[in-house]
Amino acid sequence: MTDPALWKALVLGIIEGLTEFLPISSTGHLILAGDLLGFNGGNAKMFFVAIQTGAMLAVVWQYRHRFFAVDVALWRNLAVAFVPAAVLGLTFGGAIKAYLFSPIPVALAFIVGGIVILVVDRGTRPARVESTRAMTWRDALKVGVAQCFALIPGTSRSGATIIGGMLFGLSRPAATEFSFFLAVPTLMAAGAYDLWRSRDLIAIEDLHMIAVGLVASFFSALVVIRWLIHYVATHDFRPFAWYRIAFGVVVLATAYTGLVSWGAP
Repeated sequence: MTDPALWKALVLGIIEGLTEFLPISSTGHLILAGDLLGFNGGNAKMFFVAIQTGAMLAVVWQYRHRFFAVDVALWRNLAVAFVPAAVLGLTFGGAIKAYLFSPIPVALAFIVGGIVILVVDRGTRPARVESTRAMTWRDALKVGVAQCFALIPGTSRSGATIIGGMLFGLSRPAATEFSFFLAVPTLMAAGAYDLWRSRDLIAIEDLHMIAVGLVASFFSALVVIRWLIHYVATHDFRPFAWYRIAFGVVVLATAYTGLVSWGAP
């Protein structure tokens, strides 16, 4: 693999998989990494959304015993939780990409999201729902509303759904697992919709990049999913909150001092 574009796709695919299910924002990391690699613009935004499908497939593989079983309650809850963000995404997706898909808004979202995690994770009450099997459609709807905040790049889809789920009474493991599950319809729909809208811009070399990014995101996401399942059993999310805040501050500081020309072509 000697093509520099494919190496960029590999790096970005690994970043996507490592960050998609952690409450640190995969989209934010991809925007910042893409900016540093000189990979930005319309095709980059399409690529970022498309390779999320690899992370989604990692969830399907890890939980194949749930997804391929006749679990009516699970699919009902996923359908209910999917609707709010889908409606808002279709309505405001273009404006969000036009104005917020840039490093400085992402850095600010990193910091604000980190502060929210610190507040919520410290102040959560004893869980009302201990497992995803005990969730009602109302619980799913609340998590779906929380997912709407993830439309803002840098907020983190997993962070919004996990922290939102905990705020609404789910245990940390239940909120984390349902966040995994909800990624499947969310990322599948977002990827298909973005590829369809960008179909006239896709060239053969783009397909090669997308394929490399998909495979890389699948395997790196699978590692993170298996690790995070064990992590949340005995740990909170405060380390991720401090990471978000520190990372956001670094981006803002380097932009202010001119050390890095974020957003420069």
